[in-house]
Amino acid sequence: MEIPRQTEMVELVPNGKHLEGLLPVGMSTTDTQRAEDPQHCAEGKGFLQKSSSKEPHFTDFEGKTSFGMSVFNLSNAIMGSGILGLAYAMANTGIILFLFLLTAVALLSSYSIHLLLKSSGIVGIRAYEQLGYRAFGTPGKLAAALAITLQNIGAMSSYLYIIKSELPLVIQTFLNLEKPTSVWYMDGNYLVILVSVTIILPLALMRQLGYLGYSSGFSLSCMVFFLIAVIYKKFQVPCPLVHNLVNATGNVSHVVVLEEKAQLQDEPEAAAFCTPSYFTLNSQTAYTIPIMAFAFVCHPEVLPIYTELKDPSKKKMQHISNLSIAVMWVMYFLAALFGYLTFYDGVESELLHTYNKVDAFDVLILCVRVAVLIAVTLTVPIVLFPVRRAIQQMLFQNQEFSWLRHVLIALGLLTCINLLVIFAPNILGIFGIIGATSAPCLIFIFPAIFYFRIMPAEKEPARSTPKILALCFAAVGFLLMTMSLSFIIIDWVSGTNQHGGNH
Repeated sequence: MEIPRQTEMVELVPNGKHLEGLLPVGMSTTDTQRAEDPQHCAEGKGFLQKSSSKEPHFTDFEGKTSFGMSVFNLSNAIMGSGILGLAYAMANTGIILFLFLLTAVALLSSYSIHLLLKSSGIVGIRAYEQLGYRAFGTPGKLAAALAITLQNIGAMSSYLYIIKSELPLVIQTFLNLEKPTSVWYMDGNYLVILVSVTIILPLALMRQLGYLGYSSGFSLSCMVFFLIAVIYKKFQVPCPLVHNLVNATGNVSHVVVLEEKAQLQDEPEAAAFCTPSYFTLNSQTAYTIPIMAFAFVCHPEVLPIYTELKDPSKKKMQHISNLSIAVMWVMYFLAALFGYLTFYDGVESELLHTYNKVDAFDVLILCVRVAVLIAVTLTVPIVLFPVRRAIQQMLFQNQEFSWLRHVLIALGLLTCINLLVIFAPNILGIFGIIGATSAPCLIFIFPAIFYFRIMPAEKEPARSTPKILALCFAAVGFLLMTMSLSFIIIDWVSGTNQHGGNH
């Protein structure tokens, strides 16, 4: 199939309000809006039908989201359950190697957003899937939509898994119960369904991402509180903790910990346990890069946020992306560092669960649990938006917007994700597999190869430095994906992965 190309297209006009005088004769403003409005399922069709024109048919949609709200939305798209797994990642890499890998993934994520924005600017498209179509036709669009769907379903599953895991503990602590009971409101499976129906679904039914800016800001505030608590607890929790103190419910008092600590094994053994590692390689190191890649994926949300930005420009959106990634880098590193220095090799793949070894009734940790639950709950609707758009691109691209279809897709997605969460064995498997497959595609491979194909040859020849760098970038992503998947499969086959299975 011959792929429609507009290689001679000029650099993108910021948005539709600057298109006066550029539209071809006979094209009405209504037609342009229908083709370009990101909320219409026919957005891709609109672009492709007019591919013979030389003008950039961008969006007549008037963006109204401020710079600050856009930073909140993008930061919230980056932030999520990934932060809970980074202390575990540091325990299996060491501090120095972790810092290097985290910095590398953050910089590469910023560069890949730069490639996405340049590609978008050339063809006047602000939909990830349509960039795939412009680059490789229908197979490119389907590959991008599939990767977005898998990535964001994995992300939403991990968020809901935290709700399933943590909410019963919060209720148990509020009710001051030593042991969990069999009543329905202590069952994580029922609770995750209840939260999905009463909180997540109404937010997911909103038509525009910009409306979620306030909830995104509140969600980020909750994660900042989580970070402060992790730092504070580093100086409150004794090291080492007594092994096997926690009973089946994880309930043990801080007093008992301190009493038994006095009878702990000899000092050399204790000192060895409480010494940080700076460089570590083991069977679990294979999960580190996928966890980090998973933690920085925000690329499907970049173009929708760009579309709704007030007075948009590539430079402004790049600033938003760089600021969001930088803030998340700081929060990720501090959370991982202090979480690791609290429990060292005893840290679990979900950091909050590790605090059960100290005191399940600790008020601060209870507040942290509530904050994290609020944060991940408010993040799910933002992550659901690109999945719904990807499904519309694959199945309903020729049809006008329909509230019925809008609602049914959200209901279907939440139903499938709830089923996955109810039957998923642990959160580490979600991080590992999704992080090792769709995340490298969305961060490394697709932005690079889309850029290579879309950027006009007369502006940047195939052997130009930017295009060579893009190909190298894609090759690095493919190599990381292959290595991570290989290590994870070997780890599963050998049965060495014993972490996270009890969550």
